[in-house]
Amino acid sequence: MASAREMRLRIRSVKNISQVTRALEAVSASKVRKAIAAVTATRAYAGKAWQVLTHVAKQPGRESLHPLLTKRAEIKNTLTVVITGDRGLAGGYNTNVIRFVGRKFDHYQHPVHFVAVGRKGRDLMIRRRKNVTADFSNLPAAPTFMDVSAIGRMVVEEFLQGRADEVYLVYTDFISMARQETVMKRLLPLEVDGGERVEEFEHRTGPAAAYAYEPGESEILDEIIPRFTGLQVYQAVLESQASEHAARMIAMRNATDAALELAEQLKLAYNKVRQQAITNDILDIVGGANALAQ
Repeated sequence: MASAREMRLRIRSVKNISQVTRALEAVSASKVRKAIAAVTATRAYAGKAWQVLTHVAKQPGRESLHPLLTKRAEIKNTLTVVITGDRGLAGGYNTNVIRFVGRKFDHYQHPVHFVAVGRKGRDLMIRRRKNVTADFSNLPAAPTFMDVSAIGRMVVEEFLQGRADEVYLVYTDFISMARQETVMKRLLPLEVDGGERVEEFEHRTGPAAAYAYEPGESEILDEIIPRFTGLQVYQAVLESQASEHAARMIAMRNATDAALELAEQLKLAYNKVRQQAITNDILDIVGGANALAQ
C-alpha cells in the first residue's frame, strides 16, 4: 500500500487536474455560445440562397444550364471533404468522424480521395492510410466566409476539371449541447429536386414566386452555385466548431467530476492509512510500556 506522503501528493495532483479541466470547461462554454450564434446568423442568408437557386435550377433544361448541376454518366473518382478539429480533449468528437468515414468509404466502389479540414482528422486519416490530397488546418477560432472560401473554390475546381465526379461533405451537425451527429451530404453535383440534398431548409408553402433574371439564368448560376457551394462548406465548419466546443465542454465536465470523485476516494484511503499508522504507533507505545512494566 502507498505511504501517506505518496497519497497526499496524488490527491494534490488530482485536484490540480480538476482545476485545469474546470477551466477548460468554462472556456469551451464561452466558445460554444459564440459558435451557436455564428451558426444561427448564417441560416437566413443560406435559406434565401437555396430558395433562389432551386427556383432557377428547376427550370426546363436545368442540366444544360451549368456543369455543377450535371450528373456524370460514369463515376470514376470521389472527393470527400472531412471536417474535424485541430485540438484534442473533446471526447470522441474527432474519432467519431473518422470512424464514420471508414464505415462509408472503406469499401466504396470508386477511388476516394479526401480533403482534410482540421489537424486531428488529417493525422488520423494518414495513420489509416487514406488518400489525403489537401489539408486545411489551423482555421481561426471564429472563421469568416473568406477564411473557408478556398475550400469551396478547390472542390468546385476539382469537379469542373474532371478530377472528381462527385463531392461529399462529412461533418458533425450541431443539434443540441448534449447531442452532435456526424452526417454526410452530397456537395456536387447539386441536387435541388428531392432525394439527397446538400442542406435542408424550411420553405413557405404557397405558389412559387415568378422571377425575372437579368442578364440571364446561366449568368446567375455562374455566380450563385460556386458561392452556395462555399456557403455550405462554411456552414458545415461552423456546425463542426459548435459541436467540437460542446463535446469538449461535456468531456471536461465529466473529467472534472471523475477527478473530484477520485480525490474523495483517495482521501478515504489516505485517512485509513493515516489511522492505521496512528493505531500502529499506539500499539508500539502500549507494547513498550508493557515491556517496561514487566
